[in-house]
Amino acid sequence: MTRRSVTEHYPDTQPELPPRSRGVIGLFEENCTVCMLCARECPDWCIYIDSHKETVPPAAPGGRERSRNVLDRFAIDFALCMYCGICIEVCPFDALFWSPEFEYAETDIRELTHERDTLREWMWTVPEPPPLDESAEEAKEVAAARKAAEKATQVAEADMLAAHREHPAEETAAPAGQPPPTPDPEATDRTPKDQDTRGGAE
Repeated sequence: MTRRSVTEHYPDTQPELPPRSRGVIGLFEENCTVCMLCARECPDWCIYIDSHKETVPPAAPGGRERSRNVLDRFAIDFALCMYCGICIEVCPFDALFWSPEFEYAETDIRELTHERDTLREWMWTVPEPPPLDESAEEAKEVAAARKAAEKATQVAEADMLAAHREHPAEETAAPAGQPPPTPDPEATDRTPKDQDTRGGAE
């Protein structure tokens, strides 16, 4: 009320959008497994997906062939989309993201159905996720993985210690394939008194 209103001169000046703006939906095609979960959960049925199956040869000799889904079409009709974000939330493989891009107006409503090439281009406008809060609680998945790694390290150290106690290293042991060293007769016949005397004479 006490500040003067400022008019942004769009499109000459681009607006500063909030970090979590819901502009369009970007597609990271490499993560999509064609599970169809986003299309089934969409309340507006505005996501269109087509795919086919391909046979993958076995990775090792004697293995069996596998089949995988290959994405042929992924399109979103933004004339029907209500920007609820359910498709992004339910995607188990992080293939859909919010992009702040909003300049996609068309003169024909039929042109608002954007195919996967356009959705892929919008993927490059997705901002980086915010940094994690240092005081936040550690994620359950990270904590479980860290505890499992620590336990595996402790078990490995205990096994190494037990093996060392059962088979202690012998410094006088001869290498494999070589006879043991013969003792020096002069050193064995030499008494401690002779050694002290010789050491003093030197």
